[in-house]
Amino acid sequence: MEKNKTIQVEVAYALPENQVIIPVEVEEGASLRNAIERSGILEQFSDIDLDKSKVGIFGKLAKLDNPLRARDRVEIYRPLIADPKEVRKKRAAEGKKMKKGGGESESGGAEAKREA
Repeated sequence: MEKNKTIQVEVAYALPENQVIIPVEVEEGASLRNAIERSGILEQFSDIDLDKSKVGIFGKLAKLDNPLRARDRVEIYRPLIADPKEVRKKRAAEGKKMKKGGGESESGGAEAKREA
């Protein structure tokens, strides 16, 4: 009987205060779900719900049944607290308010250059 080949992958999960990366050996062709379950991370972090959590490989979203390749890093993502688009809009709006007062000194500098 031929023994199935195995590959090395990592399973990663990050919280604000710490990050865990667990090396795992799985059979060739194993899925993201297989690696996550084999890693024991679900027992370590009870807040992970695979039915609701998004997962990926090296920062790219993937499905739980996607097959893995050697040295892949499986990542389990936490839900976003704030919508990144809204945060950017708010930051941009605050930046515009701050820049309004600075516009006068810029034009004053341009006039000073012309006078010289």
